[in-house]
Amino acid sequence: MRLILASASPRRVDLLARIGVVPDEVLPADIDESVPKGELPRDHALRLASEKAEAVATQRPDALVLAADTVVAVGRRILPKVDDEAMLRTCMRLLSGRRHTVLTGVALAAPGQPLRTRLVETMIAMKPLSSEEIDYYASHGEWRGKAGGYALQGYGEVYVRHIAGSYSNVVGLPLAETRNLLKAAGYAIA
Repeated sequence: MRLILASASPRRVDLLARIGVVPDEVLPADIDESVPKGELPRDHALRLASEKAEAVATQRPDALVLAADTVVAVGRRILPKVDDEAMLRTCMRLLSGRRHTVLTGVALAAPGQPLRTRLVETMIAMKPLSSEEIDYYASHGEWRGKAGGYALQGYGEVYVRHIAGSYSNVVGLPLAETRNLLKAAGYAIA
């Protein structure tokens, strides 16, 4: 069966390759990703992943459609995908010296089957960050488009004191759970 990845993230394509999966097509979902007032981070990540999978499944009803959404949360506050340096600095100051949670909702739509979903949470503790460290990180630009403004797989890793949970979840796709979803839907995977 064909597998469609409903994501524009090159990191998710790379992560899938680690478990021997190459999508037949990459077709990003065009949905509204805004956060309704009062929506909690867990609900937000699962809702967006589900909506992405369902939106692309209507375009490719004969295929498996895999979608995911990653959220960085400090308590009940969802941090944005960072597009400018001012927002990056705001996020980094908020994360400095604190714990936060990275949540990824994963959804798999399969023809004739109910939507399968999983939610994976990883806790991260950041070291206290100096202004110089934030300046250094800002100069690299890898933060653009990243939830919460940092990439664990890049320069941001040096600021992490502790991680509890799935590393691949923080990068953008929890591999163990994704593999299990694909196998349960009948996708041929080792």
